[in-house]
Amino acid sequence: MPEAPIDAVHVDAAVDDANDTDREVVEDERAELREFVTGLSPDDIKSGGWFTKLIAQALSSYTDKVTWQYFQERYVGVPADAIVDQRIKMAARYAALEGGLSAGAYSAAIFATIGSLGGASPLTVPAAVVTVMVDVAFITQLQIRLAYDVAVLYRVPLDLSDPEDMWKLIRVAFTIKSGEVVSGGVVKMVPAIMRPLIKRFYSKGVLAAAKGLPFVGKFLLQRNVIKIGIPFVGIPLAVLVNRYTTLLAGRHAQDVFRNEARVIELAQNLSKESQHPELMLWVAWLVIMADGKIADEEALLIRHLVRLVRDQHQVVDEQLAHLVDIDPAEVWRRMDAESGDLSDILGVAKRVAAVDGTVNSLEKAVISEVRDRVTRV
Repeated sequence: MPEAPIDAVHVDAAVDDANDTDREVVEDERAELREFVTGLSPDDIKSGGWFTKLIAQALSSYTDKVTWQYFQERYVGVPADAIVDQRIKMAARYAALEGGLSAGAYSAAIFATIGSLGGASPLTVPAAVVTVMVDVAFITQLQIRLAYDVAVLYRVPLDLSDPEDMWKLIRVAFTIKSGEVVSGGVVKMVPAIMRPLIKRFYSKGVLAAAKGLPFVGKFLLQRNVIKIGIPFVGIPLAVLVNRYTTLLAGRHAQDVFRNEARVIELAQNLSKESQHPELMLWVAWLVIMADGKIADEEALLIRHLVRLVRDQHQVVDEQLAHLVDIDPAEVWRRMDAESGDLSDILGVAKRVAAVDGTVNSLEKAVISEVRDRVTRV
């Protein structure tokens, strides 16, 4: 994703058939990142501080330019899924091109130089390390911008001045759960010869324990030098690793943000259709807490439901907000106090129960009780 993004064209072209525009975009980005890398100190690289600086540079002006309206103007009438697919393929193609350009300089000597930075002058970074860091910075910037694109296209709100939202973007852009890789879900698209390396690439999941941005920088540097440390493979490996890890990152971002968009859409529909917004919140929370567990989708749904009910119906339920344990009897009392058609509440119970997948027996029991009380009215 260059600073001024271009439309995805020839998205299925092989790397060798990449057009001149693609190559020019990649080479321009590498030139800018080389300038960025040469401004780093050895301590920036070893400590992971380079990541903090790169993220600030990569997202500051990019997020001003790349908005939902930006994509609507360039892909008029095209569904979000199709645009996301093109953006992922374009990013993977750029990643492969960059890998080919950088791979000529990869060697065991470069790999060894990373470990010797402690003895380098505080004002200089060895040329070999610059070569490595340009590649690492390129892939890092590409993948976080790609994840941001996907969030924008699915209209998932991200406030990057909010640390929580920034962490969400970072986790999505650079994390694939080891279970997803080992189970063969996303890795099926990878050629068999590449699978052991891809699994090694993503197996540790260390971002879950990250304490700060420098930690992420150290993790990404260690993760990316894997392809440098494997001898006798050269350009083909760099091309394949860059391409397939970017594809995996893009598909992961698509899974996460598309699912979040689905939950937000459900919350919007429930709020818009509800004739009993306050009761809807109590029933929704009772269904969510039926099994004593809160799935990510359920937490997201109730958060957006509360917000939408406040904004669209001017309802703020302080009692629910301060609730610790929900008492089913209180929900039934509220239902019995209502008159008229409560069929919308039964619909809420069913749709909330299904938001995180299969409806379990405890949720079915709540739905059954809601159904009985609705039919009594």
